[in-house]
Amino acid sequence: MDGGASYNPRTVEEVFRDFKGRRAGMIKALTADVEEFYQQCDPEKENLCLYGFPSEQWEVNLPAEEVPPELPEPALGINFARDGMQEKDWLSLVAVHSDAWLLSVAFYFGSRFGFDKADRKRLFNMINDFPTVFEVVTGTAKKQVKEKPSISIHSSNKTKLNSKRGSESQGKFSKIMQAKDEDGEGMDEEDEEEHGETLCGACGENYASDEFWICCDICEKWFHGKCVKITPARAEHIKQYKCPSCSNKRARP
Repeated sequence: MDGGASYNPRTVEEVFRDFKGRRAGMIKALTADVEEFYQQCDPEKENLCLYGFPSEQWEVNLPAEEVPPELPEPALGINFARDGMQEKDWLSLVAVHSDAWLLSVAFYFGSRFGFDKADRKRLFNMINDFPTVFEVVTGTAKKQVKEKPSISIHSSNKTKLNSKRGSESQGKFSKIMQAKDEDGEGMDEEDEEEHGETLCGACGENYASDEFWICCDICEKWFHGKCVKITPARAEHIKQYKCPSCSNKRARP
């Protein structure tokens, strides 16, 4: 069994690649290869675990014999409940435990190789940009992609949460953004690139990293807050924002 014993990622980027590979393998087992996975989880066998590997492969196997093991162990005995639950509920339960294992492995490496607070936080933020295995298996991730926040607050000390593709609800989203202000984190270069070509629907000027922007829920155009006379404080209380143009269209008989 691979288990990663001979593979020890030492940087945040390496641990993140390891996480992505293991996550992809486990998602494959619980979606594309679900019939094969189901058959391998025979309740008549001993405690079985679902392992994901950096190579994006998966394996159902017995736990490691050594104690403590080289890596944290996945949930034991996932096979025992197979015939005692609805299949979708059983797969969802395995998915939840898979998420817990993926995080434990990532932070095991982080602890083992002495990641400091900043590195641990960066690693978590990178991981948190991905839907959980549970969200993918249950279809929640697809629903989140369809949802769009009406508010995006951009400034030089914002995190990836201000992505236009974010899936937080409007009020919660703006509160999260304000809370991130206090952390003083820098904005990713990737985020800068993503918004760099965004133009204000009112003045036509480009996005700037130190400005507050808001998106219209009707036409999905982005606007400088100052151009549509919306402040961050006011935006926090707006459940659905309509730009002046869309508001005028709705008002006509």
